[in-house]
Amino acid sequence: MPMVGDPVTRLGRLGIFADLTEAELLGIAAELDEQTFPEGVWVLRQGQPGIGLFIVVDGEVGVVIDDEERTTLATGSFFGEVSVLLDEPTTADIVVRKPLSCLAIPPERAEAFLLAHPRVMYRMLQAEARRLRTVDPKRD
Repeated sequence: MPMVGDPVTRLGRLGIFADLTEAELLGIAAELDEQTFPEGVWVLRQGQPGIGLFIVVDGEVGVVIDDEERTTLATGSFFGEVSVLLDEPTTADIVVRKPLSCLAIPPERAEAFLLAHPRVMYRMLQAEARRLRTVDPKRD
C-alpha cells in the first residue's frame, strides 16, 4: 500500500531518514510498502520466522520477550531487524499498543535496501549501539 499523505514530510520527520534529500525520501516511499495494524494485534511472534524489517511511521508497539514487556517503540523506531539480518527466528513478540503505521521491508529486499541507502543503515547502526549501551550494566 503506498504512503498516505505527503511522504517527504512524513518520512523526513523520522530520525532514521535524517539528512536524506527529497528525491531519496520520495524513492523510499515508492520503494517500500506501508502497512497498518490496529491496537492489540501481534505483528511478530517470538521464535517464528522473520517476516520483515519494520520502520514505525506512526504509533507504538510493545516489545515482549518471554512474556515480559521489555520496552516500547514509537515513531521513528524499527523492529524485526535481528531476524532479518541474521536470518534467524524472531527474538521478541511485537504487539501494537497504539494504532501502527509502518514501512515494511521484506527479508529478501532488506540487504539491497540498506546497501542502496547507506545513511539509513548508519542510523540503524547508531540506534542498535544505543540499545546495546542501555542493556550493558558495565557501560561508562
